[in-house]
Amino acid sequence: MKRSEVPVEMTWDLSLIYKTREDALKALEEARELADRIEKEYRGRLDNAKDIVDCMHLYEKMMETGSRASSYFSLNMETDYTNAENAADYSRARSILTEGRTKTSFVESEIAEADADILKEAVEKGGTVSNYLKDILRGKPYMLEPGTEKALSALGEFMGTPYRIYNQAKLADMRFPDFYVKEKRYPLGYALFEDEYEYEKDRDVRHFAFRTFSETIKKYENVTAAAYNAYVCRDRTMAGLRGFKDVFDYLLFDDKVTRDLYDRQIDIIMEKLAPHMRKYAGLLKKVHKLNRMTYADLKLSVDPDFDPRVSIEDAEKYIADGLAVMGGEYVDMIHRAFKERWIDLATNDGKSTGGFCSSPYGAPASFILLSWQGRMADVFTLAHELGHAGHFKLCNNTQGYFDTQVPRYYVEAPSTINELLLTGYLEKTDSDPRFRRWVLSCTVGKTYYHNFVTHLLEAAYQREVYKIVDAGGSVQAETLSGIYKDVLSKFWGDAVEITKGAELTWMRQPHYYMGLYSYTYSAGLTISTKMCKRILEEGESAVNDWKRALAAGSTVTPLEFAKMAGVDISTDAPLLETIDYIGRMIDEMCELTEELGF
Repeated sequence: MKRSEVPVEMTWDLSLIYKTREDALKALEEARELADRIEKEYRGRLDNAKDIVDCMHLYEKMMETGSRASSYFSLNMETDYTNAENAADYSRARSILTEGRTKTSFVESEIAEADADILKEAVEKGGTVSNYLKDILRGKPYMLEPGTEKALSALGEFMGTPYRIYNQAKLADMRFPDFYVKEKRYPLGYALFEDEYEYEKDRDVRHFAFRTFSETIKKYENVTAAAYNAYVCRDRTMAGLRGFKDVFDYLLFDDKVTRDLYDRQIDIIMEKLAPHMRKYAGLLKKVHKLNRMTYADLKLSVDPDFDPRVSIEDAEKYIADGLAVMGGEYVDMIHRAFKERWIDLATNDGKSTGGFCSSPYGAPASFILLSWQGRMADVFTLAHELGHAGHFKLCNNTQGYFDTQVPRYYVEAPSTINELLLTGYLEKTDSDPRFRRWVLSCTVGKTYYHNFVTHLLEAAYQREVYKIVDAGGSVQAETLSGIYKDVLSKFWGDAVEITKGAELTWMRQPHYYMGLYSYTYSAGLTISTKMCKRILEEGESAVNDWKRALAAGSTVTPLEFAKMAGVDISTDAPLLETIDYIGRMIDEMCELTEELGF
């Protein structure tokens, strides 16, 4: 459908942020005026604690106002990249924000140069800006001279060009042809393929969809590769300009984690999880009676005939009941999300693929995007995104704007734990062996496959790309496809045939344009696996620990966040325990399959 044809009840209600487009534009102007005021009143004066703190609170207000208005226009565009007015509005918002950051670029430079005792006093009196002041000091060794920082701020809008090119090519320009199986016509689109056909139990339909999809995106491989190469080379250049040892240290700096935590997540999963997932692939091959197991078959359900279609009303009930352990206020938020239209469920031309949750600071709602197909997988996706909503509801209500910019290392923990809690609830609703196998397949095939396999393989691929550019090289489509195919082959071994088109998976993930985001899914799920076990065993006391950790925002590091949840990520023990847990679930599915005889 075109966006204009979508029923309103399937769309989100952005009037919860601003009543009208004009109100959002007015907020952008307020942000611009705050930037002018900061420059006029504080440039050259940040040499005492009072002015530093007063200036920082104005800066905080500017960033809060500007980011909320920008979110309004960004979210509007995410639902239809073919709409020229949406694109123009978002471009205007980016331009105004870039102008404001350029005018105020002196703030961090001047603060970093202030006397140590003055900075100490400012931190003590800073309130909601204290931690941000500490971060300025932490980043001081990597700051450039003020004129250079101003120039880089002015170029901020252009720094995001590679990602915008990727999205325009993917969501606005790509057009997929229909395909035919046994003279029946099937429409094809990005969301239809990823949310429907990859799970299709009819082998011919599934494979024809995969082949047609792959042949179509391949036509765009060179422009996509050019955009990605520009992005990673930008990161390499910035790392060098700022004096980081390498591009990895630069990208991990804001997340406050070390290179060994990053490498450990990738290396251990590639080695230790691979044998379990090869066994899982063998199970899929067996139950579906496939002559060969291919990459196009990996999203199959273990028991598709026991994979019921779910209404939106049933999804709400599943999630609310499954997450009841989180308390009444949390469940109320879930019901509000459905009732007040926080969720954009439509499948329409030009809409962003996948799913995400945005929680603009100061807005009374979060906004969740997905393309609803009525599968149980969609219920898990909704539970996942509502986990982000619950996290930032607690965080936004407790912390100032700057302290809600949480490190990505654990940002996926609050979302993935919701999937696990939903699984724990479903397990208790029926003791039938077939139902038990279905629940386990949802957990392994959706939650862990998505976070510990899909995104982890992307992270392994991404690491190889950054190694190349860090050594002064560049990447083209052929190189990227070769790297991805090698990663897939290493993980799946002889258990899965890496069919033609699988190597193009590197074209499908927007997280590559968000630093080293992909590996954090497995990192967050490692924490949430341990935390979920605590909640199911200990109840309210563990839930309270979890809520305190969520409310802390960026006032804590990833190590401290995990410790608040009772998880020690300074060792590889939690990761190894999680991999062992996945292996036990796969073993049980195999045993249940033998018991059931199909």
